[in-house]
Amino acid sequence: MHWILGTFIGLYPLYNSLFLMTQQEQLQFTATMQLIVPQVIERMVKEYGMDAEDAMRQLYESQLYADLERESSKLWHLSPLALAELWYCEKTTGHIPYPEEA
Repeated sequence: MHWILGTFIGLYPLYNSLFLMTQQEQLQFTATMQLIVPQVIERMVKEYGMDAEDAMRQLYESQLYADLERESSKLWHLSPLALAELWYCEKTTGHIPYPEEA
């Protein structure tokens, strides 16, 4: 599954926050996203019984992902499980209850 996710990560560039960061910060953030996104998708598959492709598509289309790809949101500090739960809240209620520390 990770090779599929790596391919799709390349299709969703992180333009929103990368232009304000140094090259080193850009590389670190990109690496963090490449680690955390597959883990979030795996949690979505486990917790909500989705198949990987559907989970990936739904995550990438969500407002949560749009916010996650902004480094300044600091959502990448949250655990994959917490991010999967935020995605589920967005899907079921249309609202994302962001924690104060994010």
